[in-house]
Amino acid sequence: MSSSFSFSQHTSELSGAAFNGSAPARPLGAYGWDDGWAAEFAPYAEQGLVPGRVVRVDRGQCDIVTADGTLRADTAFVTPHDPLRVICTGDWAAVEPVGDPRFVRTYLPRRTAFVRSTSSNRSEGQILAANVDHAIIAVSLAVELDLGRIERFLALAWESGARPLVVLTKADLVPDPVGLSYLVQDVTTAAPGVQVLPVSSTSGAGVEALAAVVAGSTSVLLGQSGAGKSTLANALLGDEVMAVQSAREVDGKGRHTTTTRNLLVLPGGGVLIDTPGLRGVGLYDAESGVGQVFAEIEALAAECRFHDCAHQAEPGCAVLAAIEDGSLAVRRLDSYRKLLRENQRIVAKTDARLRAEIRRDWKAKGAAGRANGALKRGRLR
Repeated sequence: MSSSFSFSQHTSELSGAAFNGSAPARPLGAYGWDDGWAAEFAPYAEQGLVPGRVVRVDRGQCDIVTADGTLRADTAFVTPHDPLRVICTGDWAAVEPVGDPRFVRTYLPRRTAFVRSTSSNRSEGQILAANVDHAIIAVSLAVELDLGRIERFLALAWESGARPLVVLTKADLVPDPVGLSYLVQDVTTAAPGVQVLPVSSTSGAGVEALAAVVAGSTSVLLGQSGAGKSTLANALLGDEVMAVQSAREVDGKGRHTTTTRNLLVLPGGGVLIDTPGLRGVGLYDAESGVGQVFAEIEALAAECRFHDCAHQAEPGCAVLAAIEDGSLAVRRLDSYRKLLRENQRIVAKTDARLRAEIRRDWKAKGAAGRANGALKRGRLR
């Protein structure tokens, strides 16, 4: 099944709405406008600019919902060299009230921002969505669970400031309730403190519960191609708004049906940002996010005898003790170490001081290794 994306049905309620010159009319409340945003915007209102929320960005222009409806605006004034400062879906913008073209003059400071590392060798960050309350991580049950990938998404979600939520899509493909409960438990173990919801967009199971969680907030929908994000978005929207394509039967992977990030109004209140499928999910300065994903390991580490314990072979290591007694899975520790190393490499590429510290650490370890080797060979004098 397929359908084309259209803003008209989600913004028709705004047509003809009045703007009083200092604060937007009530319709912008459906997009998340509140007293806090109004206070932030006050200086720009005095300059005669009008507020609006960015619902889509495309090649130097963006679609913005204002109290007078949806307009297309030029982003020439908000295109800095820093990729993390470009305007993004979910931003609240200050727009010129008239003009052809209309220009976005600035955007308000973001409350949250979902950022990943790009696939380029420059290790730049890419902002996917702004001012998000919930990060919905869609994971397909049509393929084998990749808990490491889920943990990676969760680290970015926690780091963004949003609250993560894991949705196991295509739950109807697991007809055995016991088997489904085991899958939910596996993901719950990999996502401490995060709600895990099995959902079937086909049967509707779980959709109402998900809608209740995200109602009245801004949510971003994330996941790989083929995870069922667009189908899930249609289920939450109650209409065939997003185009949908079938996943390949060979490996369960899908094609990029969604090509831009679109912000849509949910019928139960709140808005949803649908995103293209993500092939790569690189960390970007997400140390605290990694810590929250592996909260049980961080808690154990605080009980280690040495504050700088590397959890390798040190005496009095609480983490290794938990591995020994089976209360901590080896897979969790391996994943924790992997994500910390990756994050450190990313940060080091942009932080000269940290690069120097890592280099000194490498040299010290190398010298110690050479000394130990010499000692074993009986050549130490």
